[in-house]
This record gives sequence, structure tokens and C-alpha cells, in this order.
Amino acid sequence: MRIEKLAVAAVLSLLAAPIAQAAIDGRWIAEFEKNDGRVQLTTKRGSGRHHSTNSSSYPLSAFRGLVRPASRTPAPARFEMARDAGTLVFEGQLDSEGGSGRFSFAPNPDFAREMERAGYSLSEEDLFTATMHDIGRAFLKGLEELGYSRLPFDDLVSMRIHGATPEFIRELKALGYDRLSSDDLVSMRIHGATPEFIRELKALGYDRLSSDDLVSMRIHGATPEFVREMHAAGHDRFSADELVSMRIHNVTPEFARELKGLGYTDVSVDDLVSMRIHSVTTDFVRQIRELGFRDASVDDLVSMRIHGVSADFARRAKARDPGVTVDELVSMRIHGRS
Repeated sequence: MRIEKLAVAAVLSLLAAPIAQAAIDGRWIAEFEKNDGRVQLTTKRGSGRHHSTNSSSYPLSAFRGLVRPASRTPAPARFEMARDAGTLVFEGQLDSEGGSGRFSFAPNPDFAREMERAGYSLSEEDLFTATMHDIGRAFLKGLEELGYSRLPFDDLVSMRIHGATPEFIRELKALGYDRLSSDDLVSMRIHGATPEFIRELKALGYDRLSSDDLVSMRIHGATPEFVREMHAAGHDRFSADELVSMRIHNVTPEFARELKGLGYTDVSVDDLVSMRIHSVTTDFVRQIRELGFRDASVDDLVSMRIHGVSADFARRAKARDPGVTVDELVSMRIHGRS
């Protein structure tokens, strides 16, 4: 009877125990970076059609037991990445350039329980991701202190990957950008809308740009340098949309300066953009003026280009009728008269 009771107890104990998930493991490749104390680490998992690869740059201090060998002769190596969410153990060979081997991952059940109490149900895969990207207690606490609590786990990963850290958020807050969404923060990091970029624009009088404006300006190259160069070319103040539009349509400071030299000193942004869209080049303007059309307005020049009034066409028409006007030239092209 005693033996039967022990057997039943053993079975019940097994049934009550949590079922172990499949271990996460794979291959790693490390490449030491120049002389800046960093390593490019690539992890590869799976086989056949189901596999994943992750590659990131880490400081050597992110690992326990990782020292860059002095020799180019490969030697056995074992090092760890121990973080709040779990521990990665790397084994293989290293030399002064880098190395490769196998890794295995052990999740931290205490951290998983803490996250569960905070409203997150994390899988072992999630804990692996949190370990690789250092989504730990300090990062989460820093975000919570700034009002970012209970963000979706995918948002936390994206913020960590792209560097939308509590430090970055605090800098933005000091510049007047408070309570931005996680998507806005990530977008600003991806496109380089940094606190320094914002400070430079503020110094130029752009004090209340939205995060969308800042990102759009970065995407299209509407930099503080571009603003300063346009100011030097005689154009004082633009909206963010105007700056972006000029960059999209290649309205350069050189173009503005050349137009000014040709007598076009008060051209609006819309006119500058329209001229670029319709290929009203400074060479075209110069040729038209040399033919005697010195009073041709920006609208005249754009209309001429739209309707195919080339410098050669104007020259031939001028030879036949020295008093021909711009409107007549355009009308001739519209009605197919040469």
C-alpha cells in the first residue's frame, strides 16, 4: 500500500509540474569592431524553411567572460549575456578578429512572473527577444516614470531596437515634446530627428514644429544647413511644409541665387517649386531674357514651359515678328502654329 501511494504521488507531481518548453538555441557569429570595444554579434536559429537571424552591435561590457583574444589563432571560448529576462550562453571559438559557435538560452522565470503581474504574458520567445535587446527592469521603470506604462510588448521591442530610451524621451520633454506616442518616438529615432536637430531648428526660429514635421524634414533633407543657405540666398522664412516641398522638387539655394541675379528677387516658395516642376531653368530664363522678354513673369515662364515654348521657338517667332509677346507665343503653341 505504501508503495502504491508513493507511485500515485509521483504521478500527481509530474502532472502538476509545468511542461517544459522547447529550448531556444542556435549558432552565433561574432566580429570584433576595430578598436572601439564593440562586437557585432549575429545569432541564427532554425533550419530548412523556418529560421531567423538577428544581428546587432554590442559593447564588450554587455557580456560576462568575453575578452578579445590577442592572437589570430582560434581558441575555445565561453561567455554569457546575462540580463533581467534571461541568460544566453555562448560556446565556440574566438580569435582576434571574431569567432563562431553555438548558443543556448535560459529564461528567467522570476522576470516572467514580474511581467505577468504587470499585465504581460510573455512566451519564452518574448523573453529571448527581451534578453537580446535588454528590455529589463531599468528600461521599464524609466519608461513608467515618464508616463509610458503598459505599452504593448512589440512597442517596447521597437523602442529598444531604435534607441527610443528614457534618456531620449527626457531630452525631448525638455524641448517641449511631451507625451509623444511610441510610434512617433520610434519614427524620430529612425529618421534622425534628434534633440540636437530640434535645438538647431529652434535657434533658427522653428520653435513649435510637430513630430511629423520633424520627421518629414529629416526624410527629405530639409536640414538646418539648408535653411541657413536659403536665408543667405535672400529668403527669410518658410513653413516646414514649404521647406519639404522645396527639397522634394530640388529648389536649391543655388537656384534661388541665380534667379535673384537674373532680376527675380521676390519669388515665392510656390513659384520656386512650380518653376522646378516645369523645368524653368536659369538657362531658359537667361535665353528668354536675351531674346528681349525681360519683363516675363514667373507665371509667363512657367506657361511657356508647360506649352512647349522653347528658346528656339521664341527666337524663330521673334525673327518673323520682333514685337511678338509671351501670350502670343503661348497661343501659337496651343493652336499648333509655328
